[in-house]
Amino acid sequence: MYAPSVQRLITELGKLPGIGQRTAQRLAFHILRADPEDANGLADAIREVKERIRPCEVCFNLADEPRCRICQDERRDAGVICVVEEPGDVIPIERTHEYRGRYHVLGGALSPIDGIDPEDLRIAELYARVAAGEIREVLLATNPTTTGEATALHIAVALRERAPDVTITRLASGLPVGSDLEYADEVTLGKALVGRRTL
Repeated sequence: MYAPSVQRLITELGKLPGIGQRTAQRLAFHILRADPEDANGLADAIREVKERIRPCEVCFNLADEPRCRICQDERRDAGVICVVEEPGDVIPIERTHEYRGRYHVLGGALSPIDGIDPEDLRIAELYARVAAGEIREVLLATNPTTTGEATALHIAVALRERAPDVTITRLASGLPVGSDLEYADEVTLGKALVGRRTL
């Protein structure tokens, strides 16, 4: 129906997460209508990010140097590590401006059904960082999903054995601000009850 180059563009755009066939077509036609500078700028940005971005040698966050900007920042508390599943999980935590420690990106979550075992993640590297001796706290900020909870539990059990002096914490979970109790599901409300605090 389309010229082969246009069809290839639609096919490649359709491989992006959340992009269906129609959205891929709209994006392709937008690119075709765009100024050559804008289209080339997009192509150059994609090429540059694939060539330059690598995992940080310390925390495995995205970096264009051997160490990411967070690991390079001496003002960050090196004694606290926040463990997340993916590099994209660092951004919402940073947006809060409440966390001043460092990170450790696992590269996913444990999922035996999908064939993702501890050896497939950067869990051994986390244990090595903790074994180095300067870590006081490990904050497990994996997603509140079945796989995220299983990953957090696996890491917590192993860290308690390896480093009993290190405090292991988990992100609190419960009701979102501004919500009504009648709309909360049982699991969320249960977590809120378990995590209640004194006022």
